[in-house]
Amino acid sequence: MIERTNVKINLGLHVLRRREDGFHDLETVFLPYSGYGDILGIEPSSRTSIHIGGPCYGGWEMDSDLTMQAYRLLAAEFSLPPVEISLIKNAPVGAGLGGGSADAAFALKMLNTLFELGLGTAELETFAGRLGSDCAFFIQNRPCFARGRGEILSACPVNVDDYEIRVEIPEGESVSTREAYANIIPRERQAVALPSLSEVLKHPVSEWRNMLRNDFEQSVFPGHPAIAALKEKFYAQGAEYASMSGSGAAVFALFKK
Repeated sequence: MIERTNVKINLGLHVLRRREDGFHDLETVFLPYSGYGDILGIEPSSRTSIHIGGPCYGGWEMDSDLTMQAYRLLAAEFSLPPVEISLIKNAPVGAGLGGGSADAAFALKMLNTLFELGLGTAELETFAGRLGSDCAFFIQNRPCFARGRGEILSACPVNVDDYEIRVEIPEGESVSTREAYANIIPRERQAVALPSLSEVLKHPVSEWRNMLRNDFEQSVFPGHPAIAALKEKFYAQGAEYASMSGSGAAVFALFKK
């Protein structure tokens, strides 16, 4: 079984508060984006193995890849037979696009089909949430509000079908999640009351530029001026809205079709 995965972009990303468990409560809107994607293959085999290649494979330990973690999670629960996993990494890593999370979620869905486990959407989302904060989104893989760590999902009425989405990553730029959180100031610690994401998204796209914020830009842009410059380049080209995706380094823009 072979599938082509996709990535996501964030419409707004609010860091609300730091939790007692060390994570942060967030609110964002996830949108699927098919401009980047990996190729994932899973087949029954005599022994479990994984091979990763492709232009965006960064040399990490293959056995620790999220796709293998997804297999082990279900194997422990359902005593799955061995599989051979192959992954061609075309989606950028460290870009805030969730490529690894997508691979994990697609692996769960593929294993569910391949071995006829009978898992429903809610069950798959629960397993995905154990693998990563934004993994659950890729189970249904459609626009949605995300809260909590990113795993609490609900329907999103936002429609950007009238817009072309462009995504770029400044050459050589990569931002770790640890770096992005290092200097973040959660909204509950800020003196000025800021509108909720749902309130902002009631406005037309043409008004988002000064309203719809990715809070990670305040901590990432000072150390990565090339990312900030890319956002401004999109506006100079006529974008109605531009923003960093997730914790960076990718920047996306909405252009009226």
